[in-house]
Amino acid sequence: MELTDLIPTFGNTLYTVGAFVIALSVIVAVHEYGHYIVGRWCGIKAEVFSLGFGPVLFKRTDRRGTQWQIAALPFGGYVKFLGDANAASDKASDVMDTLDDAERRHTMHGAPLWARMLTVAAGPVFNFILSILVFAGVILSTGVASDPLTVGQIRDVPALQDHLRPGDEILAIEGQETPDVADFRDYIEGLPVAETLDYTLRRDGEEVQTTGPYPYPALVSGLTAGSAAMEAGLESGDVITAINGTPIVSFEELRVAVGESDGSELTFSIWRDGETFDVGLTPRRMDLPLEDGGFETRWLIGITGGMVFEPMTETPGLLDAAEYGVSQTIFIVRSSLSGLWHMAKGAISSCNLRGPIGIAQTSGAAASQGLESFIWFIAVLSTAVGLLNLFPIPVLDGGHLVFHAYEAITGKPPSDTALRILMTVGLGLLLTLMVFALSNDLFCP
Repeated sequence: MELTDLIPTFGNTLYTVGAFVIALSVIVAVHEYGHYIVGRWCGIKAEVFSLGFGPVLFKRTDRRGTQWQIAALPFGGYVKFLGDANAASDKASDVMDTLDDAERRHTMHGAPLWARMLTVAAGPVFNFILSILVFAGVILSTGVASDPLTVGQIRDVPALQDHLRPGDEILAIEGQETPDVADFRDYIEGLPVAETLDYTLRRDGEEVQTTGPYPYPALVSGLTAGSAAMEAGLESGDVITAINGTPIVSFEELRVAVGESDGSELTFSIWRDGETFDVGLTPRRMDLPLEDGGFETRWLIGITGGMVFEPMTETPGLLDAAEYGVSQTIFIVRSSLSGLWHMAKGAISSCNLRGPIGIAQTSGAAASQGLESFIWFIAVLSTAVGLLNLFPIPVLDGGHLVFHAYEAITGKPPSDTALRILMTVGLGLLLTLMVFALSNDLFCP
């Protein structure tokens, strides 16, 4: 093998690792800043704020005496408060013994219980806040479809024939009056499936009759990161016109054909920029979360559909955008917890749990689809990191909160010996989970 043969693979690997490092660095920085700023508000002094571990590449000390640094290993970070022995916030007894009462108040171990609890909880909370802000920002940027349903940007798809124009208000299709935008997907299911349909439009104030394509074709409007479709080279804007030689018109026909494949390879005829070519794709079995908290198992190729045109949009209010951000974050939390529960019961495959390699591959794939997709991925991962840190495992924030809850109930913290044992056990559990997730990355399909 020539060295030049390795360049594409090497480049893709660098791209994937780079995207992963950027995503993780943003999430870690927000998480640790939550600990830092809330700790500062609560009167706890931070000695070091580090992005990364290992040898220090850059450092600066601010007027409060906190050293801000970037370290060589960009796979995490920490805040070391006064009185901490290390990044895990173990007590430095030799340091604590030298401090008077006023100085001890500014340490993580001498501050009031409420201050310690708020400081610990702030990291995950800031991760959730980041997710909410990103989701809200995306919906503010892209807007939401407005009523009445009006043609915005027209996609380049077969059979469109320029009969629809931007600004056309769609009054009816095949004689069926169009509903509000929110109900349009259900309305489509009642339409006959054909390459062209009769449209009734309002154009420039006049009612116009014309023909146009089926409104929800087998169009690729988005690709799932790391999916079979992405690996096969499908692109946003592609239209699937046939499967195994059988013509299809609607996205529903595509969904049914993929679902009934039972994992067998399918030959897709793809229309792209006026040309048609064939691609072989093997659907993958996936466990998908449901709104009620359950899961369904389906065969998927990893694409999302879209209408033949993008409807005109309007900018939602700040309150509506914030509500959307909160609902998206809650959905991810619920789905994650439900997924773990279903994996523990054996109801779904444990391969749904991915480790650093799988996350890195997904981050690279998300980045390759554009900035909006990558930012969205960061928000999803931020929610996952915030949730993971709330698990009641010693060494994680959730474990520390359990210790603080014990102190609140009993009036005294766990002994130093008990803490050392529990932290060791917690570290062992965390490493076991990481090894299990990494094995999924290596051996799961």
